[in-house]
Amino acid sequence: MKVYFHLNIGGFSNCYIVVNEKTSEAIIIDPGKITEEIISRIENNHLKLVAVLITHNHGSHAGGLHTLRKIYSPKILAADWEVAGEETTVISGDGTLRLAKMIVKYMSVPGHTSDSVVYQIGNILFTGDILSAGEIGSTNSSYSEYILKSNIEKKIFSQQDNVILMPGHGPPTTLGAVKAFTADFKKMIQSPQNDRVRN
Repeated sequence: MKVYFHLNIGGFSNCYIVVNEKTSEAIIIDPGKITEEIISRIENNHLKLVAVLITHNHGSHAGGLHTLRKIYSPKILAADWEVAGEETTVISGDGTLRLAKMIVKYMSVPGHTSDSVVYQIGNILFTGDILSAGEIGSTNSSYSEYILKSNIEKKIFSQQDNVILMPGHGPPTTLGAVKAFTADFKKMIQSPQNDRVRN
């Protein structure tokens, strides 16, 4: 498996192309904007784009779908039907899929948005905006922040420290590094009434 990174300058968001080198099949995660570089990556490597995974329905993560659908016919997976209307394969809860002949796990992690999903392929977590290097995602209420922290604690922090995080914004990191920089995470989650609202 290879992962190619592309930066959407408009929203400073990350788009990832995950390639199964054995089958030349590919998955795109969060196409905020489709650029000539992304198309060239697919075409020059003779890749078959089989699926697009959306971590949450914000323009900087899903805005390139319109362009992408004019060129290719991938399966589109998201937790929000409005991402691509009838062409959206709506996922909910936690589960496992087989895409591009790779095992793709997905986890619902609401808080930043109600439709936030984390995808796991091999040893890599594609976290969208729920978790990045050193901070958790923004929320619009103390309750949403508590829900987000609870889900991160249960579903993300329970994994091995060597798991790689590919966030929606910012550089890649490891789960171990994130834990090291959020030492007060457990203390905050145990006292939700003390939580501050993140803007």
